Amino acid sequence: MRYTTKSKEGRMEANHTLQQERAILVGVALPAMPAWEAEHSLDELGRLTATAGLVEAARQIQGRDRIDPTYYVGKGKAASLKQLAAQCQADVIVFDNDLSPAQMRNLERVTKRRIIDRSAVILDIFARHARTHTAQIQVELAQLNYLLPRLTRYWTHLSRQAGGGAIRGMGAAGVRGPGATKLEIDRRLIRR
Repeated sequence: MRYTTKSKEGRMEANHTLQQERAILVGVALPAMPAWEAEHSLDELGRLTATAGLVEAARQIQGRDRIDPTYYVGKGKAASLKQLAAQCQADVIVFDNDLSPAQMRNLERVTKRRIIDRSAVILDIFARHARTHTAQIQVELAQLNYLLPRLTRYWTHLSRQAGGGAIRGMGAAGVRGPGATKLEIDRRLIRR
């Protein structure tokens, strides 16, 4: 990816090269889905990620009887994705289907990589191509609606502090840490 910058005088300066992020594409083939359909869907995801500016480093399709509620692909597959990401120097792992916020968090914990699902890729493409003010606002609204349920543990490093309160027996229930405040503020801002 190349970009140009303007000098103080307003003329275009030399091109600079940005390193594109490398991505692993992951799909799941359930028993009701033919193998060719899973492959076709992953091909489409590859084209979407390329449009979003990612470089495909590897791809994996896992056959499963059912979706794992904790890791989507199972803990063993999540661990193997961590190894694959290290081998091919992938920055991000992109899943072909929508993941729950908990699945994203759990996968990020295991793989130590950023996890993105198909919806996030599509929203990013729309954000890159929105030109009019109305389109930009609509895309931002869609992104915020997507982000809202994912805020729950986003600020856990600033979570409510435990400890004794000034009132006997009150405990941690009466103490509010900065994380709760930040989460509440973020939710209010998004809802507006």
